[in-house]
Amino acid sequence: MSDETQPARVGVVIRTKSRPWFLSRALQDVIAQDFGDWVVCVVNDGGDPVAVDSRVAALPADVRARITVRHNAQATGRSAAANQGVRALETEFVVLHDDDDLWHAAFLSRTVAHLDANAADIGVMTVTEIIYERQEGDGFVETGRTPFWPGLTEITYADLLQVNRAVPISYLYRRSLHDSVGFYREDLHAVEDWEFNLRAAARHHIGFIGGSPLAFWMQRHGVEGELGNSMFALAAEHDHYDSLVRDEALRAYVAENGPGLALYLTRFIQEELSRQLDERRTIGQRVTTRVRDWRRSRRTA
Repeated sequence: MSDETQPARVGVVIRTKSRPWFLSRALQDVIAQDFGDWVVCVVNDGGDPVAVDSRVAALPADVRARITVRHNAQATGRSAAANQGVRALETEFVVLHDDDDLWHAAFLSRTVAHLDANAADIGVMTVTEIIYERQEGDGFVETGRTPFWPGLTEITYADLLQVNRAVPISYLYRRSLHDSVGFYREDLHAVEDWEFNLRAAARHHIGFIGGSPLAFWMQRHGVEGELGNSMFALAAEHDHYDSLVRDEALRAYVAENGPGLALYLTRFIQEELSRQLDERRTIGQRVTTRVRDWRRSRRTA
């Protein structure tokens, strides 16, 4: 438990909206941690306040004292809700625990210990496992598991440029990171964690804990609406905002350095891809293509 005269070391932000069953599961997940120096800020982003308050009220008094709830009458979006929760915290470390994801009981103890032992790391990510679940009655049950980024041993800026290597549930970081790189971009309604991670990794080292999974990313194929998993329910938005972030970065680079490298690379990549595809074809396929091209040129001559 935290010392009443000092802020807790870990601040947990739980974003939720109209998913009371998930919220209860997430709160129990935090309570079950073997590291006890935490507080929680629940951001109810446009959902029924009564449903949220009743779930918190059902907890023991000593647990309720460590939980604050922020109700938004209208939904503000994933990024704004995350920022709202972070700004409400005065803790040394921060982690976003979305209401539908889960931890191993040792997640906080292992990640806090890593950051205590590695002062140069601005945060630490862990091995993550995807857990598939389906609806059964009022809740959800597990149907299968698969590794997320199997073989991952470190977090690098180069890898993050390709695609995000982590989900929020697997990332504990120092609250001071926001003083260094700012908060989550509220104009991004998806991939906000990836864009934030890019800014962090460009300036700081992010640690990684290997071994057994400590974080669990819950996925529900085919479930839509409020109960859906954002990776699927917001798939189109993920693609849109991913392209937006990349295009902004490219335009900023061209404004500073001119279009030369960008023009060269777009042609080089296109030609290299064509060359590699051509090498994979058999001699017979190459001959057929050349004969077809020759016949086409004869017809148009």
